[in-house]
Amino acid sequence: MMIALDSAATGMNAQQFNIDTISNNLANVNTTGFKQVSPQFQDLIYQMLQQPVAPQQGQAATGSPTGLFIGMGVRPAGSETIFQQGSLTETDNPYDVAISGDGFFNVSSDDGGTNKFYTRDGNFELDANGHLVTSDGYYVLDTNGSPITLDSTKTNSIASDGTISYSSTSGGTTTTTTVAQLGIATFPNEAGLVHQGDNLYAQSAASGDPVTNGTSNSSSTPGYTVKQGFLESSNVSVVNEMVNLITAERAYEENSKTITTCDDMLSMADNMKTT
Repeated sequence: MMIALDSAATGMNAQQFNIDTISNNLANVNTTGFKQVSPQFQDLIYQMLQQPVAPQQGQAATGSPTGLFIGMGVRPAGSETIFQQGSLTETDNPYDVAISGDGFFNVSSDDGGTNKFYTRDGNFELDANGHLVTSDGYYVLDTNGSPITLDSTKTNSIASDGTISYSSTSGGTTTTTTVAQLGIATFPNEAGLVHQGDNLYAQSAASGDPVTNGTSNSSSTPGYTVKQGFLESSNVSVVNEMVNLITAERAYEENSKTITTCDDMLSMADNMKTT
């Protein structure tokens, strides 16, 4: 009976973790570049009451071929970030940038570019010194890991590979000047990136080392396209999350009923002993 109580308690804890994750997904349904998080679960160890027995020819059966065992419940095993592409929304803001495909913008909390983070949120703007920064003031870095500085008086265009340039006309001749190229990093295992809040991720041993503006799948072209004047929406599906929320609520409720049932059965057993 106590096994049932323990298993139901682990089930309630697991579903609480599930609901916490779902609620965070729903809270960020309108967060630019947000990626859905999916909770992962594993069953706990089993108490083996009887080992499976293979029947011997010509002998009487001595046990069950499937064995006899009881599970000990469930535990949260991980939180997997789903980096599926979100839809792109046109903003017509020349400093808004979206990545279509794999990759993350390189940003830094300092102008030396040493404290690096990675983001899918391309809601950029210029600060008072002409630095291209995120909405929280993090410096956007180029392929060399240096902050990008732009002239606000120029009409800056961003190519599909992240190259930033502007055109000027003099004496009937148009000249294109390249300013910088957005640093875009890809990872061997992007699911291993660590959430930092503020739409930022940090590198970890599990994610592997970043490859800035590298190629994907041994192709000569990068596995991404940069879109100027667009932002990437959250990839959270409200319908799917609501279905998951209802399922988690029902599972939590049934686990709580299991505990109530176990308590009633223990009370009956105790009453039988005292009467």
